[in-house]
Amino acid sequence: MMKVTIIGAGSVVFARRLISDILSYPELENTIFSLTDINAERLETAKKMAESIIEKNGNVAHVQATSDRKSSLVDADYVINLIQVGMHESTLIDFEIPKKYGLKQTIADTLGVGGVFRALRTIPVVLDICKDMEEVCPGALLLNYTNPMAMLILAIQKATSIKSVGLCHSVQNTAEELASYLGIPVEELDYKVAGINHMAWFLELKRNGKDLYPDLFLAMEKDEVYAKDKVRFEMMSRLNYFITESSEHLSEYTPYFIKRDDLIKDYDIPIDEYIRRSENNLKQFAETKKMIEHNEIFEFQKSHEYGAPIIHSIETGVTREIWGNVLNTNLITNLPENSCVEVPCLVNKQGIQPIHVGELPPHLAAMNMTNINVQQLVVEAVLTENIDYVYQAVMMDPHTASVLSLDEIWSMTNELIEAHGDRLPKFTKGKNLNYKRKATTH
Repeated sequence: MMKVTIIGAGSVVFARRLISDILSYPELENTIFSLTDINAERLETAKKMAESIIEKNGNVAHVQATSDRKSSLVDADYVINLIQVGMHESTLIDFEIPKKYGLKQTIADTLGVGGVFRALRTIPVVLDICKDMEEVCPGALLLNYTNPMAMLILAIQKATSIKSVGLCHSVQNTAEELASYLGIPVEELDYKVAGINHMAWFLELKRNGKDLYPDLFLAMEKDEVYAKDKVRFEMMSRLNYFITESSEHLSEYTPYFIKRDDLIKDYDIPIDEYIRRSENNLKQFAETKKMIEHNEIFEFQKSHEYGAPIIHSIETGVTREIWGNVLNTNLITNLPENSCVEVPCLVNKQGIQPIHVGELPPHLAAMNMTNINVQQLVVEAVLTENIDYVYQAVMMDPHTASVLSLDEIWSMTNELIEAHGDRLPKFTKGKNLNYKRKATTH
């Protein structure tokens, strides 16, 4: 029987979606789901939820649950990573300390100072997971859904032997949004997408061989369409290509949109959006617990996530195309090999096979590099234990640099390091080990 280990299974909404997706394939019905989480209450809730889904599906699959991560990984064929290190408490720190310095954020999970510190908390835990995998399931495939995606995959690929792919839904979501803007069924879109996670580009957008970009530019001129995606349309008007992920995400990956209140208002940028989402996740967990207490059966929630189709393709040999986040092994030739890129991949019994893209248009590669610079420095900070790279990563961040002075960046970073405390790696090198202790806070 195939074994799927879900780490961070207490993320019950996403775990429910992925378990439902896997069980939607008859060939995968006898899967063993091994659930693990550091939170006992969340783990028990996830177990009962999974049992309910399995019951709804005919009681063919099996579920196990343990707080012992390593034992959960033994003999796994696939490992799905859903962890959020620090949970809501750390999220609030990532928002509230920068806000004291006048630095506002929307999501703060991929780039920006919030993304930097989420990576610093998460990379060591993910590398520990990979070390366990190397011991007890070295041939398993790690499917990572945790952000910041690019930094985690780059660290995994540089520091471990584990096969991995980073999975996101931004390509699928954006395709559906573009279809709605154009007024056509999404199934009729043909597209070529490549770049980095949350900043990949629709290099081609066609329908029956016809280029749809002229139509998209016309659609953008309609107030009701432009209003739905102001930041991405504004960037398309300057760069000529549409980008994956949402306007609220993109606004904090660039220096153009959140540095002044008038711009925030003009572009309808939802400041502190992830705090609201995090609070909603807590409510959804409470609702899931209540459903279990009332013995309600959980219905399937089939999604367009890539996790289950990947597993199905590897197990059955059905060839599919997905978009995955992988190490840049000369896949995009004008981005560095020491980076994580998002490219189309074929999947079948041979596993994940990234497709060579070649060069991006130079201005798109330049935009990607503004984010890759930060990603590389954060990964180096963890792998080399050099704290200087933390400060320099924040210093290089496009949005942060558009708002704060160097002294403010250093003081803010000091406060964040102190506030996150033991959740961060132990740094043993760098001039800022001393500077951090001496510097005054804001």
